[in-house]
Amino acid sequence: MGRNIVETIVGALVLVVAGVFVFYAFAKSDRSGPDGYDVVARFGRIDGLKRGADVTLSGVKVGAVTGFTLDPKTYQAVVRLVVSSNVSLPSDTTAKIVSESLLGGMVVVLEPGSDKTTIRAGGEIAHTQDSIPLTELIAKFMFGSAGSK
Repeated sequence: MGRNIVETIVGALVLVVAGVFVFYAFAKSDRSGPDGYDVVARFGRIDGLKRGADVTLSGVKVGAVTGFTLDPKTYQAVVRLVVSSNVSLPSDTTAKIVSESLLGGMVVVLEPGSDKTTIRAGGEIAHTQDSIPLTELIAKFMFGSAGSK
C-alpha cells in the first residue's frame, strides 16, 4: 500500500516537471509571426531555400522567407520575404541566396545600395543573384571554369 503512494507521488512529480519544461519552451519560443513588411524577389534558382530561412543584412538577421511560388510567365521563383519594420531598404538593394555553411541550409543575404528612395511594403527587390549549387562549385574547383586562361 505504501509503495503505491510513493509511485503515485513520484509519477505526479515527473508530470509537474515535464509541464514546467513545456511551459518554459512555449514561453521562450517565438510563436508570433515576424514583425515587419513584405517584399518579393525573383530568382532563376532557389535550390535549397526553405520557408522560414533567415534574411540577413551585414550578418544580422532582419527577416525571414515566408514562401515562394513559380511565376508561370517567366518561370522564375518568386520569393516572399518579411523584413523587420525598423529596416528601410534602399530601392537598389541586392538579394543573394547563399549557403549558410557547408552543411547548413540557404539564407537570403541583402546588400543595401545607395539610393535615397526605399522599398515600400509589397515592393520588389529588383537586383537578385541566384543560388549556386554546391556540386557546381565543386565541379568548377576540380575541373576549372570553361574559358579560363
